[in-house]
Amino acid sequence: MTLPTDGRPDRAPCPRDHASSSTPDRTRRDLLRTAAGGLAGALAGLTSHPAAHAAESAPGLPAAGARFEPGTVVEIARALAKAPYVAQRTDDLPASLRNLGREQYNAIATAPARALWAEAGLRFTVEPLHRGSIYADRVSLALIEDGAVRPVPYDRSLFETGGFVLPEFQEDPGYSGFRLRARFGGGDLSDFALFQGASFFRLLAAGQGFGVTARALTLRPADARGEEFPRFRAFWIERPGPGEDRLVVHALIDSESAAGALRLGLRPGEASIADIEGTIFPRVTIDHLGLGGMQASYLFGPHDRRGNDDARAGAYAAGGLQIRNGAEEAIWRPVHNPDTLQISSFLDADPKGFGLMQRARDYADFEDDVQHWEWRPSLWLEPLGAWGEGAVTLLEIPSDSEFNENILAYWRPKTALAAGAETRFAYRQFWCWEPPERAPVARVTGTRSGRGSGGNRRLFLVDFTGEAFARPGPETETALTASPGTIARQALYAYPERKTLRVAFELDPGGERACELRLALRRDGRAITETWLYRWTP
Repeated sequence: MTLPTDGRPDRAPCPRDHASSSTPDRTRRDLLRTAAGGLAGALAGLTSHPAAHAAESAPGLPAAGARFEPGTVVEIARALAKAPYVAQRTDDLPASLRNLGREQYNAIATAPARALWAEAGLRFTVEPLHRGSIYADRVSLALIEDGAVRPVPYDRSLFETGGFVLPEFQEDPGYSGFRLRARFGGGDLSDFALFQGASFFRLLAAGQGFGVTARALTLRPADARGEEFPRFRAFWIERPGPGEDRLVVHALIDSESAAGALRLGLRPGEASIADIEGTIFPRVTIDHLGLGGMQASYLFGPHDRRGNDDARAGAYAAGGLQIRNGAEEAIWRPVHNPDTLQISSFLDADPKGFGLMQRARDYADFEDDVQHWEWRPSLWLEPLGAWGEGAVTLLEIPSDSEFNENILAYWRPKTALAAGAETRFAYRQFWCWEPPERAPVARVTGTRSGRGSGGNRRLFLVDFTGEAFARPGPETETALTASPGTIARQALYAYPERKTLRVAFELDPGGERACELRLALRRDGRAITETWLYRWTP
């Protein structure tokens, strides 16, 4: 394209799991080691440690029949943080399970008829997940029924294995997590949530496939000291009443630096909601904490193909980071797959919300008949209460696989957590097709990039869509900056039939290796669009 010198889809049921054995498994640990000199790992990179039994001073879990009170898990976490950290043992897991490949492990699943509450006619069932492959950590699982604890002991007969013979265990091996199935709108049971691996969990809205992953707690990501991965140690799931559409899950978290308690109220729907309350008990001073962490994959898209010779139009579970900051500014930051690790911090105070969003909802945006990226959830988070000063932080990590969750976003508080102190937080997550409220401005609906008119110039096409562009209006002011670098040429193209205004411009980076771009449209001194932010790197 030459510039002048002046200048929702059908929601069909989705595959149960988006995985392929033909794509090599590369963990986020491998990515960070390549990008940042050996920083620690990721979702698929859980490491097996030497066997270690719980310290005598560590608190025990509630016994069968014990009363479960609202503060039970908080008290356990408080006591746990006062004891030395002891890693969960993994030496009890036979080699036959540790060495399972992706397809073999995925074939081990809870038999539908054996799911917990399968015969109760409730809106939810619970499917324990077997340990094996990269999921070596042991997790305790219990139900809360009539206010009392009912542990779920390991039972080989719960599982279908696809021909694999499960070994005998001398001691209860526990589980690696659990899957929730729910009746969306009163229909048949379908996938709703998955809790498995470190402190990771995923939810779905009606008609979606698993995509973005949330973190219960994030510690030192992309930090020179190495990332620390807190682990789920135990879950307690409250039995819902007949017809009740909300499920409450309690989780105990533990790591070298802290212990924590989490309470999640989960509601499936067209937008599934998770109300989350947490308490953190640091064993040591924590100066790099991430709250509301979320991660997703981004391999390539219309503004960033990184040499991918791929027949598809795109491959990504989230296209960008959306922020509504404390000043009510609406921000859209497209994500990309860089050559080197990129860290961006958006300083703020008392943010209104942020999230990794999937705005591309047409099949034509991806042309992928297997993964159907257009069905992946957006994850929008709104703090409950004041979060003070800090920064929404974005990590973009080089990746050569669409299964690597190489995009990470979280809130980093400005103030460190002191050892022995307690920190409480609360937020609401919307796992959705669209966030619950749109800012009253036109939003970014497209970002494209390609070779410019000469040299190392880059051409950008940024589309804004909204009612402001449905008909000709007052003169539109373009607020466009590059730092460093210069804007060589720019032009506006109006498409009122699509309620869209396109801004086309060229960036001349000169000899720079990174340029920060900022673009917004105004009328009468007032912003009428989101603020588009972008970091260009070669």
